[in-house]
Amino acid sequence: MKAGERERVGALRLVLSELQKAEKEGNVNELAVLRRERKRRREAAEAYREAAREDLAEGEEFEAQVIETYLPAELSDAELDELVTRAVAETGASSQRDMGKVIKHVMAAAGGRADGRRISTKVKEQLS
Repeated sequence: MKAGERERVGALRLVLSELQKAEKEGNVNELAVLRRERKRRREAAEAYREAAREDLAEGEEFEAQVIETYLPAELSDAELDELVTRAVAETGASSQRDMGKVIKHVMAAAGGRADGRRISTKVKEQLS
């Protein structure tokens, strides 16, 4: 606060509030809370851009970036491709009907370091 970073302090207070609320509810997975809040900010920014409210979208993007600094690094495309290839081989998947098994396997192996949408897209590419 003394450094004059009001936007950053506001974002951190909001995240702290969400973490405290999750703890009261018995959810102690802090990384899941941080990922959920980052996803909410990105979705809100996208909605604001569609509504031609760039000023509000920038605020949401800034908050998402602040939250992201507290999360582990995302998997690169090459690392994710390798996980998907390994999961397809281990599950014996051969068609798109097996997509759920593969996604579940990759999600567990990624440990939350990749977005579900990215994983789904990579699995679909590999199985088609």
